[in-house]
Amino acid sequence: MSYHNPPTTPRKSATFDEYAMSEIRRAAATGIYDIRGSGAKRKVPHFDDLLFLGASISRYPLEGYREKCDTSVVLGTRFAKKPIELKIPITVAGMSFGSLSGPAKEALGRGATLSGTSTTTGDGGMTEEERGHSKQLVYQYLPSRYGMNPRDLRRADAIEIVVGQGAKPGGGGMLLGQKISDRVAEMRTLPKGIDQRSACRHPDWTGPDDLEIKILEIREITDWEKPIYVKVGGARPYYDTALAVKAGADVVVLDGMQGGTAATQEVFIEHVGQPTLACIRPAVKALQDLGMHRKVQLIVSGGIRNGADVAKALALGADAVSVGTAALIALGDNDPRWEDEYQKLGTTAGAYDDWHEGKDPAGITTQDVELMKRVDPIAAGRRLANYLKVMTLEAQTIARACGKNHLHNLEPEDLCALSIEAAAMAGVPLAGTSWVPGKGPF
Repeated sequence: MSYHNPPTTPRKSATFDEYAMSEIRRAAATGIYDIRGSGAKRKVPHFDDLLFLGASISRYPLEGYREKCDTSVVLGTRFAKKPIELKIPITVAGMSFGSLSGPAKEALGRGATLSGTSTTTGDGGMTEEERGHSKQLVYQYLPSRYGMNPRDLRRADAIEIVVGQGAKPGGGGMLLGQKISDRVAEMRTLPKGIDQRSACRHPDWTGPDDLEIKILEIREITDWEKPIYVKVGGARPYYDTALAVKAGADVVVLDGMQGGTAATQEVFIEHVGQPTLACIRPAVKALQDLGMHRKVQLIVSGGIRNGADVAKALALGADAVSVGTAALIALGDNDPRWEDEYQKLGTTAGAYDDWHEGKDPAGITTQDVELMKRVDPIAAGRRLANYLKVMTLEAQTIARACGKNHLHNLEPEDLCALSIEAAAMAGVPLAGTSWVPGKGPF
């Protein structure tokens, strides 16, 4: 008698999945690493892993129709003569002209102004479109120094010294030649059509002592009027925040790995840095240890999508958040209306991340003259303002449900976590328990 094993269903490797194998084949065929834009696509603990504990008997909620919940925030109160006063704690992150089109930059300025908040220049200098339509504009001072000049430093409302970015902490930026138009080349003092890679560190300082000198230099140039931000990627948030404060920063901007980028190596985006959720509490702890929490403001960015994310970041100790990728989507990027054209590029609207190639059908991440015409900066600005309004209303709704009359009154005690990882990162109890992993009894 013979025995035969029944047929089995073929089983594919979890390690060598379809994407991993396609990357191996691509590398073997081309001999170059993959470059893309956008942010990390892997799933990591994020704000969705936290829940608010609304008021009931032990807490008293506020009535939305008759009790106010303030959303204002002032940034740069430590040293600046003219701190930035915002109506909402949601700002627009730095995205460069070059990476983005001129109409897109104008739309960001218009939307932020309608919402009573600020926008940020990004690398590559200050455009007249953005300065002209931004009531409050933050000027990024990057290692590349592209477009940097004292006149624009003085025209800005705040200066953001960029040390690191969440998508690529420790790495420089990229702008491929097809996006370096005549105007971009002139602003950046670059040859037209030639790939460029920005430096990963500032050329005139190597550590926190030099950063302190640089901050003082910028304060002198701007007559001590402008708040000085320091932006760091989510790598060592405790020490980076502490050193930024020691160097004299008015505001610390902390960018987690879910933050986007115009272009860098995919291996960088997916494997360098920490999730945004893991970065907030160490940064807040550094500020508390130095007695500077709420005196030096903390802005958190990297994967902020809705009002719940805003409320959670503020509950964990941030003063404000910043949105980049979400702002572009609000303008109209990755819109399914252009799906046929995304398909022709070999991608889809929801996955389009070849921003560096300059062929964006939505006209937002491009320097193509014809594609740029698809962006109506007035209409796109209104879309952004609508989005920021909804986020703010959502955050207010949550704060009132927790009994808070200001978004800054939200606190870790208002939160619980759905996973051990999120509980440990955020420093809040696992749902249904009083246990904070690493801090107390189960």
